[in-house]
Amino acid sequence: MANKPKKTPRKLARAQAFQFLYGLNFSPAMTIEALQEAYMTSPDNADKPEAQCQPEGFTWDLIEGVWSNYRALDEVIAQFSRHWKVERIGKIEITLLRLAVFEMLYREDIPPKVAINEAIELAKQFGDDRSRPFVNGLLDAAAKALEEGKLELKY
Repeated sequence: MANKPKKTPRKLARAQAFQFLYGLNFSPAMTIEALQEAYMTSPDNADKPEAQCQPEGFTWDLIEGVWSNYRALDEVIAQFSRHWKVERIGKIEITLLRLAVFEMLYREDIPPKVAINEAIELAKQFGDDRSRPFVNGLLDAAAKALEEGKLELKY
């Protein structure tokens, strides 16, 4: 019987997705094929057999989802980033926001509160002292608008 690859716990998968997406700020993937290739050769997959680093699972779902929907995600972020243009938001923060907004809008299996809490934890781990309150405030406002049916996707 062949060994099935272990499922990565969601917290770890989310951190891996964040780190990969953060890297795309500096070396963007222009096609889905380029994204898949970058994922398969990423440091998280370096010591795995090729069969175990195929684009699948929760980590890949987050990466592909954020990559495919980043314009719509940035529109949502822009709606709630008072006094900040999306282009001016720090790379760590914009990556965290995209990831959490993606989870809130496109993943029915993840409650908005969980997406927010996970983003705050990642902000503590990867951001500076100002990251957490900024991320929390913006995501909280987006979650309230989503709950009230006032959050619209324009794409």
